[in-house]
Amino acid sequence: MPKFLDLPPLWLVAFVAAAWGIDHVLPLDLFGRAGDLVAAVLALAGAGLTGGAVAAMRAARTTVIPHLMPRALVTGGVFGLSRNPIYLADAAFLLAAILWMDAVLALPLVAGFMWLIRKRFIEGEEARLRSVFGDRFEGWAARVRRWL
Repeated sequence: MPKFLDLPPLWLVAFVAAAWGIDHVLPLDLFGRAGDLVAAVLALAGAGLTGGAVAAMRAARTTVIPHLMPRALVTGGVFGLSRNPIYLADAAFLLAAILWMDAVLALPLVAGFMWLIRKRFIEGEEARLRSVFGDRFEGWAARVRRWL
């Protein structure tokens, strides 16, 4: 896959589309209005995580693009809660979409999405951070979990 297409938001769209497809082929409604409420909370939390992460990264003048070399190690704000707040937000958005669609049988896609993101993006990003920031990265990684 070309690097310009291998971006987490495109994978997120693909997984949401897969959830929609699963729901239309094998509908199983279970959540109802409660699912809509939880979906709204998850979407808002995801928006907050993404906004906080992007703002912190821009303030540090480093990239938000996964395949590029970072110029700064951002450890404050939402990066004090999760080493990957944008990816955590993406997983929250996917779960929100599944709950909003009431696509019960698509729930395993969330775990699949998180695995894919870890393999395609996080492992490489952490290797770059480790090579550039060394002990500073290791200390942060020891204090802050990858997801939550």
